[in-house]
Amino acid sequence: MFKISSIIAVLIFVCTMSACTGATGSADSTGADTSGIQENTGFAMGTVVNQTIYTKSETVSTDVIDLLTEVENKWLSRRVASSEIGQINANAKEGLQTTVSYEMREYLNKALSIAEDSDGAFDPTIGYLSELWGFDEGKDFVPDDAKIKDLLRNVGYEHISIEGDTVSMPGRIALDFGGIGKGIGCDEIEAMLRERKDVTGGIFNIGGSSILTYGEKNTGENWKVAITNPTKLEDFLGVISIKGTKHISTSGDYEKYFEANGRRYHHILDPATGYPTENNLRSVTIVSDAGTVSEGLSTASFVLGKDAALKLIEDYGAEAIFVDDEKHVYVTEGLEGKFEILADDYRIM
Repeated sequence: MFKISSIIAVLIFVCTMSACTGATGSADSTGADTSGIQENTGFAMGTVVNQTIYTKSETVSTDVIDLLTEVENKWLSRRVASSEIGQINANAKEGLQTTVSYEMREYLNKALSIAEDSDGAFDPTIGYLSELWGFDEGKDFVPDDAKIKDLLRNVGYEHISIEGDTVSMPGRIALDFGGIGKGIGCDEIEAMLRERKDVTGGIFNIGGSSILTYGEKNTGENWKVAITNPTKLEDFLGVISIKGTKHISTSGDYEKYFEANGRRYHHILDPATGYPTENNLRSVTIVSDAGTVSEGLSTASFVLGKDAALKLIEDYGAEAIFVDDEKHVYVTEGLEGKFEILADDYRIM
């Protein structure tokens, strides 16, 4: 049976007010005026987008959804033939190069940098492997091993060439930005908000796995972002207290998975094996200054495992929370004192 976490049981919950729920009315529990708060739930990038925005404008939440839709359809979707990723993949099959926008070139360079720095634990060239497993389409069977091995021979970020605004790669490769796309969406939201003068703060939650905290709350309190309990998706594992603008991404083995032959197969593929990553981790949460970094590192760190990932995380100036299958929680130094565990059966090590 194929399973996808429900809207309620997402990877990360956002605590926008004093408790882990959204607020209604004209004042929160501190007595602060909330008349300038917009709360909106929409749909973009194939998932639910929750927004809590400190603004007097009535258009910001709609503008955010429109922006994410454009990012997906114009740049990132491998299923949209006219997107830049779609064009790169199609042209590669014909032996052709693709001229890309400045934005696409920059994000592709960032993706390739994370791929290189992680020794391929994150690799955007797994497109055909992703299609074979079909987690996004709800497939619930293990592909033929020979097919996996055949496609695995073609995986390799080093085969992508970028010269100026031109991208080329072998036809046997297909790009897949699923492991970094929502982070790009968060980066674009931040860039848009910095151009506006009508938003003082907000939390933007894309699908539960990528979150942007922007600016400040009108109370001056820290943002509260809660991480889901991997074994009880309806509960919180703990809450991170964050000041100002940050990007938070989680990769976990419980968002998309199916069970077959007594085993559990999740959607985080190991580019070295072609199969779902096998280690003792249940989730990795990354906090950084950029969405592309936080999501790319969360994917790479899950594949690498805690010990191998720590140097990578440090090199990027990021922070992390690792959760393993023995209910141990590991918090990097920069989040010590900022993460409160709520689940009684988990222990910070």
